[in-house]
Amino acid sequence: MPEIRFRVSNPRIIGLDLGGTKCAVSEWHDGRKIREHHRFHTSGPRETLAEIERIIGRLRPGTDPVFGIACGGPLDAARGTILSPPNMPTWKRVRVTKYLTERFGGSAYLMNDANANALAEWRFGAGRRCRSMVYLTAGTGMGAGLVLDGRLYEGVSGNAGEIGHVRLAPTGPVGFRKAGSFEGFCSGGGLIQLARFLPKSQRPRKVSAWMRQHPTAQTIADAARAGDPAARAVFAESGRRLGQALAMIVDMLNPERIVIGSLWLRCRDLLEPEARRVLRAEALPDSLRACRIVPSSLGENLGNYGAIAAGLYGADQLHRLN
Repeated sequence: MPEIRFRVSNPRIIGLDLGGTKCAVSEWHDGRKIREHHRFHTSGPRETLAEIERIIGRLRPGTDPVFGIACGGPLDAARGTILSPPNMPTWKRVRVTKYLTERFGGSAYLMNDANANALAEWRFGAGRRCRSMVYLTAGTGMGAGLVLDGRLYEGVSGNAGEIGHVRLAPTGPVGFRKAGSFEGFCSGGGLIQLARFLPKSQRPRKVSAWMRQHPTAQTIADAARAGDPAARAVFAESGRRLGQALAMIVDMLNPERIVIGSLWLRCRDLLEPEARRVLRAEALPDSLRACRIVPSSLGENLGNYGAIAAGLYGADQLHRLN
């Protein structure tokens, strides 16, 4: 696969960030910066695409626009088809790229949001000026995007980077339909289950009642910072498992940088001590010294940058073929 250059002759890139709760339409403006035009609640495919069509129509995209679409998997990226992601179950075999090009012309490129956001961090954010970078989503779920030796690595069927599926323990919180997985221990969805799997001495006396009082990762984080021992134990265990998985990444891929998203941004103070301790114990010292572990720098705009990066990448690959 050729090295990523992002040499695009057409500066009109329109990005669509399609998520389970919200969609955003943005534009690569003047070849330098990204401007979000509209954000709205995601519903069924018919209603959502109709709203996207109205927004793009108001932008007057011209005769040869480039669309970049970032969406959670599963996808058939080559055919531009969304295949019922868990957070968008009614989006069954939606041919989103065909929908856009039939109405506006130009070209459209669909990409898994972990890959798109990895490209965004590599091109615009915390991964700039490095050759090999791993991006971890660390949000509601746990996925990864891999930029290795200046190339986006997608795998033979586009599923490379599904690190959330890696099992870290025989039992534990369920993530990615697997108990004890990396996603189970270290995603927002997993954190809210983790109290049940603490050692008995650390578990809340009434686990179910405690979990009802702390229904989100944010409420558990707030409790941990206020001194709640069970909440602090949840983050300590999640940090240990994060360190375990990071050590695997460092040892296997030897990246220059690992960029971590959502939870690391909001809860780094609670996760990092144990994660670093396990990393030092588990990872190859030379590889660990060569790797910086940093938070995402694009913040709440990451989805917009990811969608634009998908369009830039797709247009760049088409330019190479021609």
